[in-house]
Amino acid sequence: MSEAFYSHARLYDLMFPGGGPAVDFYRANADRQGGRVLELGCGTGHKLIPIASDGHPCVGLDFSSDMLAEAQRKANGRGVAVEWMQGDMRAFDLGRTFDFVFIAANSLLHLHEAEDLVSCFRSVRRHLAPGAQFVFDVFNPSVRLLAEADGVRRPRASLSFVDPDRGKVSVDVAEIYDAPAQVTRGTWHLSTSCEPDFLVAPLEIRSIFPQELPLLVSLGGLRLVERFGDWSGRPFAVDTPLQLCICESA
Repeated sequence: MSEAFYSHARLYDLMFPGGGPAVDFYRANADRQGGRVLELGCGTGHKLIPIASDGHPCVGLDFSSDMLAEAQRKANGRGVAVEWMQGDMRAFDLGRTFDFVFIAANSLLHLHEAEDLVSCFRSVRRHLAPGAQFVFDVFNPSVRLLAEADGVRRPRASLSFVDPDRGKVSVDVAEIYDAPAQVTRGTWHLSTSCEPDFLVAPLEIRSIFPQELPLLVSLGGLRLVERFGDWSGRPFAVDTPLQLCICESA
C-alpha cells in the first residue's frame, strides 16, 4: 500500500497541490447525484473538501492516519464538516449507503492483486444506495512508458516545489516495471541543495489494462456504464490519458 510515501502529508500536498479539472469533474457529478458522498483513498481531502463545501454530507476513508490528520486540519480551516475514517478500501463496512462513491487520482492502483480489486468493488457495491453512482479514474497504461521504467534515477522537474521550511525541493524517481505483476515499483527521492535525499520512499502502482477493467468491475458486482478518456468527457480511446469510469450496481 506504499504507506511510507503517504506518511508525510504536508510534503505530499506541496508536491501535489490538487485543484484543476479533476476536482471540477467530481464536484459536478456529486451535485448531479445529490445525497451522501463517500470517497475512498481520500488523502488530504483535495476533492472531498470542495464537495463538502457544497453542502453534501461527506465521508472520507483512507489507510493513512497522517493523510487523514492533514485532511481534518484543512477542513477545519475552511469550516467544512467531513467525517474522516481510517480504513482499508479492500474491505470496509460503514453501516450505511451513499448516493455517490468515488476513488480518484489512481488511488485504486495501490491494490495490486485482482482479488483485492474485486473485494474493493464488492465493498463499494454494498454501500451504493438505489440509483447511486460509483466513479473512479486510473491512468491508461502506455506500453512505451512502462518499457522505459529501467531503474535509472531521473529528475521529475514538473513535481519540484518550494517548502517554506526547506526551500526548493527537487524530486527524482527510479522505476522498474514488474510485468508479471503489472506493477511499477518506484523509489522517490526528495532533496534540497543542503539536504540530499532527505526523504526516500517507495511507491508501487499497478496498471489496469483496458480489456481487463470491465471484467474486474463485473466480478465486483458492478456494471461499467461509461468510460471517458479525459476530464472533458472525451470518449475513451487508445491515445487518451485516463480511464474515467462511471459504474452502477449490476
